Amino acid sequence: MDQKAQKYYPAEDVAQPKQNRKTTHPTKYRESLVPGTVLILLSGRFRGKRVVLLRHLSQGVLLITGPYKSNGVPLRRVNHRYVIATSTVVDVTGDDEEVLDRASKDEYWAREQKKDGKGEEDFFKDGEAQKKETDPQRIEDQKKIDKAIMANIRKVQDLEAYLSSSFSLRSGEKPHQMVF
Repeated sequence: MDQKAQKYYPAEDVAQPKQNRKTTHPTKYRESLVPGTVLILLSGRFRGKRVVLLRHLSQGVLLITGPYKSNGVPLRRVNHRYVIATSTVVDVTGDDEEVLDRASKDEYWAREQKKDGKGEEDFFKDGEAQKKETDPQRIEDQKKIDKAIMANIRKVQDLEAYLSSSFSLRSGEKPHQMVF
């Protein structure tokens, strides 16, 4: 109550920068998320699919693969909060480290710049929608990764069938009571 009002006020308001009290912390992964673990995806285009964890990335995400030949899931980055780790583990030794290092960088996942938009005449003239072409480098990377992993998967009985099947809940099943 003893505070007095200021005698001087600036003629123009000077913008005061907001103080940021948040600090960035490194991502803390669960202990169950080790390379080779079979994960169940909970969201996104491939939700319900079982995939193999390849590596933890510096951006706070996981590098996973289906393998593509088994269940159609390509090399992808996934947030670790959107997966359930199972007790099944696949041997991921023998993977091409060069490909994994390349896929670990942000540039690998950067999208192409959009080209000039088509005019209305061009849109209707084509008739069909053009299919987006996949980068040939990515196709080669996928084949190299899948070759090593599929060899290890085929050594274990019924593992390929397990990975190709989807996970879903049936009536009466409670996920918090399940053991994966």
